[in-house]
Amino acid sequence: MNMTLTQHFAELRRRILWTMVVFVFAFGVGWVVAPFVESFLTRPLMAVWNDAKLLYTGLSDGLMIQFSLATLVALIITVPVLMWHIWAYIAPGLHKNEKQFVLPIFLFSPVLFLIGAAFAFYVLFPIVFKFFIDLNKSGTLPVVLIPSVRGYLSFAIDLLKVFGIAFQLPLVLILLNRIGVLSRRTAQRSRKYVIVVIFIVAAVLTPPDIVSQILLAAPMWALFEISLLFMKRD
Repeated sequence: MNMTLTQHFAELRRRILWTMVVFVFAFGVGWVVAPFVESFLTRPLMAVWNDAKLLYTGLSDGLMIQFSLATLVALIITVPVLMWHIWAYIAPGLHKNEKQFVLPIFLFSPVLFLIGAAFAFYVLFPIVFKFFIDLNKSGTLPVVLIPSVRGYLSFAIDLLKVFGIAFQLPLVLILLNRIGVLSRRTAQRSRKYVIVVIFIVAAVLTPPDIVSQILLAAPMWALFEISLLFMKRD
């Protein structure tokens, strides 16, 4: 059914309002579950550090952490809803072959983000935190290690986002291939340069230790190789 410009704007407004309603509701849920989220995010650190203690450095830390975690929960809940509304809004204007191309991107992008975040949480975090703790304790001076809660959560959430975004690599490569910008043969011939770029990106995005850099670069390299399998043959 053809819609007028006014009807398009009305539908867009309705979808935006529904997304905002979901965000507000999700924020309320996040405010309630924020202490459990905080406990969950600190679990990898506690698992590799005996007698672990974290520090609040200001009176407002508890409030700001609660607010930040509630926002994080709200975004996690709202983003899939937002993507569904975007798809429902643009789908009627797409041809069948365009839908077959765009829909997998909407479906697999959040899945790959969660896989990347889960890899960081369950594989990277225990190794990196153990490395940092052992390094801080290896000095000759007596050291008391008490990281701030805000600093730790910011560090952990940033790493989760980095890995979630990095795991979007297959979608980007396949998208470039399908629209004719990147051929499979060119990608294969550029493999050695891609690997160098991957390690440079991993060095920039991760903490300054070789362990976390390798743990980001290795799966990105594997994802690049997997992407080649789904590219159209020249």
